[in-house]
Amino acid sequence: MKATMKEVAKLAGVGVGTVSRVLNNGAVKPATRAKVEEAMRQLNYQPDFYARGLKMKHTQTIALILPTVWHPFFGEFAYHVETALAQRHYKLYLCNSSGDSAKEQEYIQMVMQNKVDGIIGITYSDIDEYISSNLPFVSIDRYFTEDVIYVTADNAAGGRLAANELAKRGCRKVAYIGGYQETPNETKSRRKYFEIECRKLGIAYESLDMLEPLEHVPEKVAAFLEKEPEIEGIFTINDPMALSVVAVLEQMGKSVPEDVQVIGFDGQKMTEGDGYLVSTIVQPTKMMAEAAVSKLLAVINGETVEKRTVLPVSFGAGGTTKELT
Repeated sequence: MKATMKEVAKLAGVGVGTVSRVLNNGAVKPATRAKVEEAMRQLNYQPDFYARGLKMKHTQTIALILPTVWHPFFGEFAYHVETALAQRHYKLYLCNSSGDSAKEQEYIQMVMQNKVDGIIGITYSDIDEYISSNLPFVSIDRYFTEDVIYVTADNAAGGRLAANELAKRGCRKVAYIGGYQETPNETKSRRKYFEIECRKLGIAYESLDMLEPLEHVPEKVAAFLEKEPEIEGIFTINDPMALSVVAVLEQMGKSVPEDVQVIGFDGQKMTEGDGYLVSTIVQPTKMMAEAAVSKLLAVINGETVEKRTVLPVSFGAGGTTKELT
């Protein structure tokens, strides 16, 4: 026979309400939570989240919209979101939109049809009219016309940090290379504040900012660098772009970091224990995921949360910048 919540409560010596609070990650004393979890283990109790969700009009599922699963940052972010949700007995629907606004609209409809309880979204598509402040939705990096909750790394500080790291390593002329979208989002601050800091430091700079979707990137980067042969340091919109720039530089016969130093943005690694693929401005990916989950579940539970959360970045040396002496 399948164990019941009442049997768990009896074995743990608590009320059924306490067991319910444990299951819903509510306020319970650590010692009491440990007793309930031990009783659940002994009885092999399996909570019926589906039936409980129907009763509470919750599905215990969250949708995560990503532009692509191929980008390592998005994959790592999804991993941390799923981990944080699992700790709260929630499941994850991973929605790979490929930048298709129609697909993203369908995912938003899932909330309205009670198929999922809420959405965490990394989206650069034209879906502003479908996003409202009463929708259980947490955005990453992007803000909308409506006052939507969003979580972001400190992109402005990241741009300033990149300029300072290149300056400390002797770069006298630098460049920004990246892509951008028409939609408003925090990542545009990377270029903006990089250039502001360069002016403050008195460093000459140039920029190659390409409208997405990106095409013929290596050719455009090569043409840009041939036109600006005095560039000694480059800051890119993200780590994949940094890797592309390094490849172009090597094809041009330039050595990295001896001739040109390169800093990306994200903090990508092949595996958790590896070093960074390039020198980079490191986003706190785990913190961003956990903050997004915490805020979304608070909204689902009817709580009021801060609309904007900005998390700190740091510099990570990855071999494409010189060591400081």
